[in-house]
Amino acid sequence: MVAENLISTAVLPLRTSDTGKMALASMEDFNVRHLPIVNDKQLLGVISEDDIVVNNINDAVGSYALSLKNSYVKVTDHLYEVMRLLADHQLTVIPVVDELGNYVGMISLEDTLNFFAKTAAFSETGSIVVLEFQQRSYSLAEIARLVEAENATILSTFVTSRPESSIVEVTLKINRQDIHNILAAFGRFGYVIKASFNEEEYLESLQERFDALMNYLNV
Repeated sequence: MVAENLISTAVLPLRTSDTGKMALASMEDFNVRHLPIVNDKQLLGVISEDDIVVNNINDAVGSYALSLKNSYVKVTDHLYEVMRLLADHQLTVIPVVDELGNYVGMISLEDTLNFFAKTAAFSETGSIVVLEFQQRSYSLAEIARLVEAENATILSTFVTSRPESSIVEVTLKINRQDIHNILAAFGRFGYVIKASFNEEEYLESLQERFDALMNYLNV
């Protein structure tokens, strides 16, 4: 999946002649905190709510000093690069340019999350296992072998590490509700099982907590 496949036409960019007041109204309409500014096909940068509030909102945004001039992706950039830049710059949208640097559209954080939510890793039912071990001991091939030996499949993996620590966490999404044999296999091979969730039970628990919170807020 590359950036070109995620471009949204629902959100429109700003023109240099648009005022800060118009920009804030557009952000509210589209439920975002950032918008690209485009002059014809030229991407000038990304404006944020913070950029607007420190200026006169009746002035044209083309006169503003922008804090995010180089925040964009190319049409051929992978989805992971899109996610990295969205996270690094804490953006709600990111502009996309072609091979000549011309603006072709933007990708919203919401659309990106929706794409992930519809992939098999999230939409298929299963279970979640979190393993913890030393980084030098990490072997996805070994983990997959143990899971597949129990006639199951890993739908996705997510590795979490911290620069100051040699410990890593690997979160697995497995396509089985009953994972007792898989957990036992991990235990036999010395893996530390930090957490495990049957997804249906986990979602029910989240729903119960949400309902309790809503009841509390309605008191």
